[in-house]
This record gives sequence, C-alpha cells and structure tokens, in this order.
Amino acid sequence: MRYITPRKSAIGLGAAHEGTQHHWYMTVSAVALAILTPLFMITIACAIGLPRELLLAYFGRPLPALITGLFVIVGMLHFIKGTRIMIDDYFQGAVRKGAIIFSVIFGWAVIALAVYALARMGLGAIVVL
Repeated sequence: MRYITPRKSAIGLGAAHEGTQHHWYMTVSAVALAILTPLFMITIACAIGLPRELLLAYFGRPLPALITGLFVIVGMLHFIKGTRIMIDDYFQGAVRKGAIIFSVIFGWAVIALAVYALARMGLGAIVVL
C-alpha cells in the first residue's frame, strides 16, 4: 500500500502534471474578474447615450480604455481555460480537437478585435464603414 499525502500530490502536480497550475490560474483570474467586472460596468454605464464623437473621446482616455482592455483580456483568457476543461469533459476524438481549436481561436480573435478597437479609439481615428 502506497500512501501519498496531499502535499506530495500537489508537488507532483497530479496525473496531468498541470492541474495545480490550472486551478491557481482560474482562481486568480476569477478574483481579477470579480474586481474588473463592476469597474467595467461603471465604465460602460458612463458611456451609454454619448454621441459618437464623445464616445470616441471617452474611450480615448487611459482609464476607461485600460479597464475595458483588461476586462476583455482577462475574461477571454479565463474563457479559453474554462472551455478547455468543459470540452475535455464532454467531447472525444476529432470533435474535441476541433472544439478546442475553435474556442482558442475565438478567444484570441475577440481579444485582438477589442484591443484593435481600443487602439483605434485611442488614436482618434474615425472609421466609416
């Protein structure tokens, strides 16, 4: 009989050798989102109803852009890690691989588009579609 203490299991990082890191990452990002979500909601609430020019100027300021950027980046990285666990639990084979690839591409695409939009607003560029 082999007895492994909880400390020894944590040091070995479990069977997948990454469970402890994943748990801590999810915990830290969840706490960060608990702080960023109310700040983001306040930031968006202040922007509601502004005309386009004032909205571009508002998100061109550092604080609203920083809060929005951090919220999107931390939120989407949390999403990518969380969906990976869900996909591993419910899908198998090629469907699992495809779903993981889709969720990672989707998450990084949202981050890229949000950062690009904030950069354009920060630079004061007006894009007419």
